[in-house]
Amino acid sequence: MRPSQSVDFVSWFRAAAPWIHAFRGRTFVVAFGGEIVEAGQVESLTQDVNLLTSLGIRVVIVSGSRPQINAALAARGLSTESRDGLRITHPRAMDCVKEAVGRLRIEFEQRFSFGLPNTPMAQSEGVRLMSGSLITAQPVGVIDGTDFQFTGKVRDVDAETIHHALANGDIVFLTTIGYSATGEAFNLAMEDVAASVAVALDAEKLIFLIDAPGLPPLPGAKTKRARAQAISRELSAAEAERLFKAAAQSPEISGMSADTLRALDAAVRASKEGVARTHLIPRALDGALLMELFSYDGVGSMISEARLEILRDATIDDVGGVLMLIEPLEADGTLVRRGREKLEAEIGQFTVLEHDGVIAGCAALYPFAREGLAEMACFVVAPAFRGRNYGEELLARMESKARQMRIKRLFVLTTRTAHWFIEHGFVEGSLDELPEGKQRLYNFQRQSKIFLKKL
Repeated sequence: MRPSQSVDFVSWFRAAAPWIHAFRGRTFVVAFGGEIVEAGQVESLTQDVNLLTSLGIRVVIVSGSRPQINAALAARGLSTESRDGLRITHPRAMDCVKEAVGRLRIEFEQRFSFGLPNTPMAQSEGVRLMSGSLITAQPVGVIDGTDFQFTGKVRDVDAETIHHALANGDIVFLTTIGYSATGEAFNLAMEDVAASVAVALDAEKLIFLIDAPGLPPLPGAKTKRARAQAISRELSAAEAERLFKAAAQSPEISGMSADTLRALDAAVRASKEGVARTHLIPRALDGALLMELFSYDGVGSMISEARLEILRDATIDDVGGVLMLIEPLEADGTLVRRGREKLEAEIGQFTVLEHDGVIAGCAALYPFAREGLAEMACFVVAPAFRGRNYGEELLARMESKARQMRIKRLFVLTTRTAHWFIEHGFVEGSLDELPEGKQRLYNFQRQSKIFLKKL
C-alpha cells in the first residue's frame, strides 16, 4: 500500500469508527429485488452482509423475485396482468412463484453456508442463514372489480422468532411468500414484506437496493443547489411523501421506475410508522451498502422521521464540538486562534448547525449596538457537509438574529472566503466603516478583507 493510500485508509477507518460503534447490536433490514441474482451480484452482497454481521449488526434480508417469476412464467408459456403495481397471481402463476422463490432461497443458502474464498471474509466461518414461515399473509382480495387471487399482503410478522434468531447471531432470510392461518400460500410484494418487517422489529434502518442512483430532487426545489442535485441525499418523511405523490401523479416528472416508486412508497410508510432511517441506494454500485452506512455523504438517498438538521443556540456542552470544528482552520491561519477558556466565555454568542447529532457548522454574532453594526465571526461549515446549503442556512439565521437586535448592517473579516460572501450580498468595505472598538483591534499582519451587508 502506497503512503498516500495508507493515509486515505486510516482517515476513512477513523471516520467510520463512530458508526461502527453506533450500529453494534442494531437491527437492519436489507431488501432488494431478484435483479441482484441476475446481475451476478450475490457474492459481493453476501460478503458485505457478512461484514455487517461481524461488526455486531443484526441483519434481516428480504429478497424479491420478480425477474425469476417472469422467467418461470415464460418457460411455461404463461403470463400475468398487473393492477396498480401488483401482479394478479392466478393458480398456475402461483406454482411459478413457488418455483422461483425456492430456487432463490437455495442460491442464498449456498452462498451463506461457507466462508467466501479469495475475499476479505475468507477466514470467517459460515454464517447461519435462518428462514421459515415467519410472515402471515392475507389475500389482497377484490379491488375495483379485480380479483387478485393468490396475491397477498402482510398480515403479521413473527417478530419474536426473528429477534431470537438475530440474538443468536443468525442472519434472517425472508422471501415474498407468506402463509395464511389456513395454510394457503400467497405471493407478496417485496416492498410490503420489507416495510412490515422493519416496523415489526423496530429496526434502526430499512435499506432498499434500487435500480437508480437514489431519489430525484423534490419538485419545486427552491435553491440552485437543490435544483442542480442529481439526487436528494436526505429527505424527511413528509418530504418523501410529497415526492411520492408528485411522482405517482406525473411519473414523467421524476423519471422514477415502477420499482423505485414502490420502494419509495414503502419507505414513506416505514418512516411514518417508526423506522428511524430508510435508505434507497443503487444496487449497481459494488459496495453501495458499506459506502452508504459508513460515510457522511453516503451514495444514495436517506429518509428520516424528521429533518436531521437543527439550527440552535450553542450551549456550554457544545464547546468541545465547536473546538473540533474550528481547530483545523485555526491551525492553517484561516481563523484567529481561540482558546477553550475564551470559547467557553463567548459560547452564548454562537449558533450551531447540528446534523444527526454532529456539529456540522457554527457562527458567532458580536453586536455593536451603538453603531447599528454586528460582526459575524467564526463562520464555519465542516468539509464533510459542504455543498448542502448549510452556509446559507447559518447566514439566514445570523441575519434574523441581527434584525431582532435592530442591527442595520453585518460585517465580516476574512482572508480566504471573500468570493462566498460577495455571492451572498456582501460588498467590500474599508476599515473606517467598522465600529471604533473593532478598528482598534484590527490585525494589520493578517490583512483581512472587510465585507459588509445591509439588512
